[in-house]
Amino acid sequence: MTVEINGANFEEITKSDKLIVIDFWAQWCGPCRALTPIIEEVAKEYEGRAIIGKCDTDANNDIAIQFGVRNIPMIIFLKNGDVKDVHVGLIKKPELVKKIESFL
Repeated sequence: MTVEINGANFEEITKSDKLIVIDFWAQWCGPCRALTPIIEEVAKEYEGRAIIGKCDTDANNDIAIQFGVRNIPMIIFLKNGDVKDVHVGLIKKPELVKKIESFL
């Protein structure tokens, strides 16, 4: 299950030693909505091994600014507090899984 990442839980989540995958999105963004089922599937498959979350850029603009989000969807891969990779735009599930596996 995906985690809703917001100002209330951001600090706690990013302190985790697990891989953190954040999907920056907005309700009005068509490609973001198309990516949602893929993110949800991957979150179920990696439950306990990685934290897969979604961050609404409209509701959490401060977090989006912190990561320099200019286009959405944008996926950020964090490990031990460091940004390991960034993907902008739609991504197919096999490519997303490959990136996650490379950081586990």
